[in-house]
Amino acid sequence: MYIVTGGAGLIGSAVVWSLNHRGITDILIVDHLGNSDKWKNLGPLRYSDYLEKGEFRELLRTPGALDPGKIEGVFHLGACSSTTERDASYLVDNNFHYTCELAEFCVKNGIRMVYASSCATYGDGALGYDDDEDRIEALRPLNMYGYSKQMFDLWAKRRGYLKQLVGCKFSNVYGPNESHKGEMRSVAHRAFEQIRAERKLKLFRSYRPEYADGEQLRDFLYVKDAVEIILFLFDNSRAAGIYNVGSGRAETWNSMARAAFAALEVPCNIEYIEMPEHLRDRYQYYTCANMAKVRALGYTREARSMNDAISDYFRNYLLPGRHLGDE
Repeated sequence: MYIVTGGAGLIGSAVVWSLNHRGITDILIVDHLGNSDKWKNLGPLRYSDYLEKGEFRELLRTPGALDPGKIEGVFHLGACSSTTERDASYLVDNNFHYTCELAEFCVKNGIRMVYASSCATYGDGALGYDDDEDRIEALRPLNMYGYSKQMFDLWAKRRGYLKQLVGCKFSNVYGPNESHKGEMRSVAHRAFEQIRAERKLKLFRSYRPEYADGEQLRDFLYVKDAVEIILFLFDNSRAAGIYNVGSGRAETWNSMARAAFAALEVPCNIEYIEMPEHLRDRYQYYTCANMAKVRALGYTREARSMNDAISDYFRNYLLPGRHLGDE
């Protein structure tokens, strides 16, 4: 059995989808569905059981409740990913303590575990985007979400667990099965909605002179490319520690916008708007994951181009209203 936490979410459901493509269906999905439409992501997927996060944590805390001999591997992708979440106590419990509990179980029982860290741990990028574990302590995330991920990276390093665990520092991941994320859905998804409704797209102005409006740079990664890297790391016995999971390319918001207009066959029409005050001192103007560490393990695939990824996302999923697995 494989365990996928956050298995109804964007990246988690894509991992389940990818495992299904390998013929694997003995999967325990763990998530918290709540009142969102996240449950719709589960429909096309094949899995053996589902547990709410609270029930699963109780099992982890109860000796003998989970049989480690039946667990082939764990993909821990369940977390609050809101970069604007203000409840620090909630983030510490959900993103840090929960991960600690699961990591202790996996390390104690020799179970392979891949977990979600984040490129948000890099902060403003002043120290670069190198997945060098010797430099974790120097990183200064710009928001509490990023810090909650940093807390676990540091905790795992102090205990020597990074010799067994695999941490994935995800860049800006987007793609099918993110509609439930509300305000945290990707700008690609928002672009699809805005362009269809208004035939224009609103992007934030730049507040730094070295970046023109819309020329702020991001490492965008299509979710299908993300899961290919995740499973490569899971399969590779030499993989241990923290790895960037990105495209390795810094692309502008304007380029993403142009790809969105092209996919919908609508003339490009971008409107630059003011950024809310509370975001200005926490905004990343440049991210680009250094992928050399993953490449050194033998990963050779290149991430899909922005145009190809957006075209696939819009035309094969958003326009027909499909989820991963509906293909």
